[in-house]
Parts: sequence; structure tokens; C-alpha cells
Amino acid sequence: MTCRWKHWAFSGLAALVTTSVYANPEPWQLNMTRGVTATSQDAYHLHMLILWICVAIGVVVFGAMFYSMYKFRKSKGAVAEKWSHNTTAELVWTVIPVLILLAMAFPATRTLVKMADTGNAEITVKITGYQWKWRYEFLGEGVNFVSSLSHQHNEARQLKSGIDPNSVDNYLLDVDRRLVLPTDTKIRFVITADDVIHAWWVPALGWKQDAIPGFINEAWTNIEEAGIYRGQCAELCGKDHGFMPIVVEAVPRAQFNTWLAEQKAAQAPAPIAAPVVVPAAAAAPVSATPAVEGVETAVPVSEEPATAVTEPTNA
Repeated sequence: MTCRWKHWAFSGLAALVTTSVYANPEPWQLNMTRGVTATSQDAYHLHMLILWICVAIGVVVFGAMFYSMYKFRKSKGAVAEKWSHNTTAELVWTVIPVLILLAMAFPATRTLVKMADTGNAEITVKITGYQWKWRYEFLGEGVNFVSSLSHQHNEARQLKSGIDPNSVDNYLLDVDRRLVLPTDTKIRFVITADDVIHAWWVPALGWKQDAIPGFINEAWTNIEEAGIYRGQCAELCGKDHGFMPIVVEAVPRAQFNTWLAEQKAAQAPAPIAAPVVVPAAAAAPVSATPAVEGVETAVPVSEEPATAVTEPTNA
């Protein structure tokens, strides 16, 4: 039993120390992921900064509280003071929290402003949420497609399917068509929905954005590392909300250009056939003469106007 507890403790510590550097969330992960974008790493560092500030505040406040409870306990004959107000103390515990909040607000505001700047993007992708799938459109490129839960995962989730979910890789986090994006490229997203409110969320990208019918929200990313990053709809959107995954595949720009060209060719409309030009001779009308065996009956009719013939009459 002792060895088992040691194993669990070591596994938990390893998860705390090592999995924070992974892009995708991992089992037993106890901290935010650093992600693979500048904004995700900014959010991670901001989170850690504020976490340690909160830890320091907690240590000071609870330390003072427990020290006071122990040092001035009734069993030692301590007698409470009779005063109820102290101007100096009230100023101190008001000014110090305000200064702490201001110190935290500067980096937080800088990060939020940076995350909101979608300008100078090289690619724009429109994301539309449906129950329960996503549509991706590369604006200006003529490429759009729908991405939904993969067939294998959809079968495994059914009751009495006979498929063990533990045997399915990335259970409920795989799709039939991935969103392929280039690395080292600023990509702008315009996000909306067609039916109810959804939320497009890939933790490795460092942000989450609501998809609201009738409204367009913006976000951007610049993926620094190639790989496959998974996410989900993060807004309760109906009975199949839990079966609405997102998979982003980040590839080098050259590979992305090849993929985009293939998608354009596959989705290009079929060329319109050129009209058939019929020769004038072939278009001439045909006289309706009786068919005679061995004799061609298709005789062109002259286009010249008929001339009336008048027979002479006896005077």
C-alpha cells in the first residue's frame, strides 16, 4: 500500500512539473498549458504571476491570523482591545490592496489589448457553429467545409455499441475533417453561429471565443509549432454538446499552400461545356417525301421563294 501511494504521489508531481509544457491538456494535469502561440504563453505567464501574488497575500493574511489566534489566546490571559477604529490601519489595508490591483492590472491590460488586435492578418477563417458541428471557410479562397465528430467515435459513444471507449484514441476529440492552418502566420478568425450559442475553444491557442447567432466575434492566432491541437465547444448548446470536438492541424506554410491548392481544385465548380456549333448545311430543313427502298429520302428543300405559274387560258 505504501508503494502504491508513493507511485501515485510521484505521478501527480510529475504531472504538475512536466505536463505544463505540453500543448494539449494531459490526464492529471494540475496547471494551465503553455500552449503554442505567443498569446497562450502570455496568458500562462500572467496566470503564474497573479497566482504567486495571491499565494503571497494568502501567506501573509493567514499567517497573521493564525499567529494572532495562537499568541493572544484566552488561555494565556489575553484581553481584547476596546477600540473599534484605527485610521492608520484602515489606510494601510486599503492603500496596499489598491496598489496590488494596479500592479496586476498593467500586465493584464497589456495582454488583453494584444489578444484583441486582429490587424495585419494574412489569412481569415470564418467559423460557424451548428448543432453539433463546425463550418470553416477560408475567406477569399473559395474553400469551405464542415467538420464533425468522426464516425468511429460516434459509433463508440452509442449505448450497447460493444466498443470500449478506452480503446479509442483521443475519445470524443477527433473529427472527420481537420482545420489545417499554417505555422508562423497571423490568422484572423471571425466566429459566429447559425442556431444557438457555441464557443470555439482550443486550449493550446490560448483563448476561447463565443459563437453567437447574429453577431461576429474576432480572434487571432500565430501558431509557432507544427502539431495537432484539440479542443471542444465550451458553451452548453444542446443534447450533443459533448460531441462537438475541434481539431487543428498546424503545418509549415509550404505544406499548407499545397493543401489549400488541393482543396480549391476539389471544390472548384465544374467547367461549363462550350456550345456545339452546327454547320449551316446540316441545319437545312428536310422535305417529307415517302421512303423508297434503296433511295435516300432526306432531300433538302430550297430556301428560294416559290414562283406562281399561270397557265394560258383560251380567249
